[in-house]
Amino acid sequence: MPEMPNACARRTWIKGLTAGALVSALPAARAALTIEIVGGSGREIPITVLPFGNEERHRDRVSDVVLTDLLRSGLFKEQNAGALPKIPTEPEEVNWVTVRGRGVDNLVIGNVVERSDGRLQVRFRLLDAAKQAQRSGYSYTVSASQLRAIAHKIADVIYEDLTGEPGVFSTRICYVVKVGERFELQVADSDGANANFILANPREPIISPTWSPDGSRLAYVSFERKKPVVYVHSLADGSRQVLANFDGANSAPAWSPDGQRLALTLTRDGPSQLYSIGANGAGLTRLTSSSGIDTEAAWSPDGRSILFTSDRGGSPQIYRMAATGGPAERMTFEGTYNTTARWSPDGRSFCFIQRNGGRYNVAIQEIGSRSAQLLTDGRIDSSPTFSPNGRMILYASEFNRRGILAAVSRDGRIKQRLSESTGSVREPAWGPLTKSR
Repeated sequence: MPEMPNACARRTWIKGLTAGALVSALPAARAALTIEIVGGSGREIPITVLPFGNEERHRDRVSDVVLTDLLRSGLFKEQNAGALPKIPTEPEEVNWVTVRGRGVDNLVIGNVVERSDGRLQVRFRLLDAAKQAQRSGYSYTVSASQLRAIAHKIADVIYEDLTGEPGVFSTRICYVVKVGERFELQVADSDGANANFILANPREPIISPTWSPDGSRLAYVSFERKKPVVYVHSLADGSRQVLANFDGANSAPAWSPDGQRLALTLTRDGPSQLYSIGANGAGLTRLTSSSGIDTEAAWSPDGRSILFTSDRGGSPQIYRMAATGGPAERMTFEGTYNTTARWSPDGRSFCFIQRNGGRYNVAIQEIGSRSAQLLTDGRIDSSPTFSPNGRMILYASEFNRRGILAAVSRDGRIKQRLSESTGSVREPAWGPLTKSR
C-alpha cells in the first residue's frame, strides 16, 4: 500500500507518545510567533509611516504595528522621512516641500486621542505626496486593549488602497505547538501576536485544525480518547462538541463554504473513505466508494466540488469530484506523490504537497491550464493553507531541527519563517477575512 498524505511528517510528530489526560480548553497566553522575512517581491511599494500623536502613552504603538504589518507582507519597503521639525498628525500640518524633498511617495499620519469616557479615538490618513492629497482615512473609537487590532485594520486599509487586493493583517491563524510531551492548539493574530491556547493535551496529539467560514469555530482531530475523534470548538465560549466518533478513525475535517456541513475521512466501513456530515453531527452521507484510500477533502469556494487525495490509481494523487459525490477526475500527473490539496480563495488554483527526490514541498497548480509550480525547497513541508486573499500560503516546515511555520507567496518570490521560542510548531490553518470596516 502506498504511503499516504504527510505520513512521514505525522509519524515523526506522534511517534512514541503515550496516553494522557485533557488539560484545559480555557485560553491562556503563550509566547508569540516570531516572523523573519527571508525573501521579498523585488518591486516593493515605498511607504512612510510617521509616529501617531500621543501613541507613546500606550503599550501598542499604532504606527509600529502598521509599518511592521506592511513590511512583512513583502510588498512594501520603508521610506524614511528623516527628522522633521514637527511630526504632522493632520493633512494641513504636512510640510509638502520638506516631505517631497526627502523622496516620500506614500505618507501615513495619525493621532490617538483620549476621550472623556476613557476610550480612544484613533484617526489615520494615507496621503499621496505627489498629489498632496488624501488617498484614504478612517476614524475608530476603541478601548486601549484594542489598539493593536485597530492598527491591523489600518494596515489592511493601506494595503488594499495601494495594491488593489484585501489585506489580511486583521485575520487570525491557528496551529499546534508541541512543548515537551504537551500538545497545544493555539490561536493567534496573523502576525503571531496575542497567542492563546484553546486546548491542551499532555501526551496526545491534536491535528488537522480548520476554521469555519465565519471564523467563529474550529474543527480538529484530537487523540485524547486514545483514537482520532473530530471535534467542533466554539471560540466565543470555549464549548465544544464531538462531531465524529464512529468506529475506526475519524479524521481530516473540512468545512463547506456555507458552514452547514463538513467533509470527513472515516474508516467505519473499511478503508479510508470520504463522508459529509452536518455541522450539528447529523446527516452522515458517504461520498466515495473506491477500492483505494480516499482522504483530505477540500471544498471549493463555490461549494460545488471537492478536491481530495486518493491512491486509487496506484499512487497518492489529487482528484476532483462533485460535492455530492460521484465520478472523480484526476487533477495531478507530475510526480508519483501529490497530496493535501487546498483551494485558492478565487477557486482558480490549488496548493498541495508534492514529493521531489525525497523532499516534500509546497506546489501550486492552476485548475484551467493544469500548469504546476514548485514553491518551496524544505525537507518536509506539510499542511499548506491559503491566506484569505490568496496572496500567501502558510505551511509547516523545519528549521534547525525544529518544527516551524513558514509562508510563501503564490508566485514563490516572498518567503517568511515563523518560529515559536519554546516548542515545535505544526498543523497551521489561516482563518477567514474579518467583517468589513
